[in-house]
Amino acid sequence: MHRSDPQPIDHDRRRLFTALLPPTMAVALMWIVLAFDLVYHLDLSRFGILPRTLIGLRGIVLAPFLHAGVDHLLSNTVPLLVLGWFTVYFYPKASGRVVLVSWLATGLWVWVVGRDSHHIGASGVVYALAGFVFFSGLFRRRIALMAVSLIVVFLYGSMWWGMLPLQPSVSWESHLFGGVVGSVMAWLYRRIPPAHVPPPRIYDDEDDELDGQDPPIAYQDPGDVQSPTPDLGPRLPPDPMYDPSRTSSTYPWG
Repeated sequence: MHRSDPQPIDHDRRRLFTALLPPTMAVALMWIVLAFDLVYHLDLSRFGILPRTLIGLRGIVLAPFLHAGVDHLLSNTVPLLVLGWFTVYFYPKASGRVVLVSWLATGLWVWVVGRDSHHIGASGVVYALAGFVFFSGLFRRRIALMAVSLIVVFLYGSMWWGMLPLQPSVSWESHLFGGVVGSVMAWLYRRIPPAHVPPPRIYDDEDDELDGQDPPIAYQDPGDVQSPTPDLGPRLPPDPMYDPSRTSSTYPWG
């Protein structure tokens, strides 16, 4: 009798929590940096992205960990936790590359075409993760992943207005390029299987597949087997008066 194995269920439950660890650690580090900045008046915003300057290149790496204040970081905390958890849990094989490219590629584009001001904050990464999770569900056409895409629209559908230059104090460039980068990654990584989807099995059709095994049994069609001629008993000797040439080959009713 088949019994269900509890190990996969326990593994899934553990993944529910372990998938939240990476975004939680990243957000915790951001709060630590902000606390040092506020307590010691370090003015860390000067380490942000300053477009088209050599010194501004350091902001590509540092900007996501720098925020203007508590309200700024609060606005990014919950989206980072939710979208980061979605990315790690549903796309574990691609999550590392997605986060790294979201971080660096978004910052690089802001450095290339952004306004001449210091750009700080993790909102570019937030928009990249939102674009990746949303479009990944659409490109892969799986019901569960498309449901996650709808959740992203429900929770953060209004954030797409942040990609427009409506507020001078908001780095809409980070939002715009983050969304574009996330969407492109969703397309590029669409072939990477998501969680709980095993890779397709490959069957070898070469002749050595049966090496070491018994040869296959060949079955014969009964219609192909010739039945032995039945024994009709002793045959009579030929009639000496019978002449085959005088026999007509035409049937009487022909």
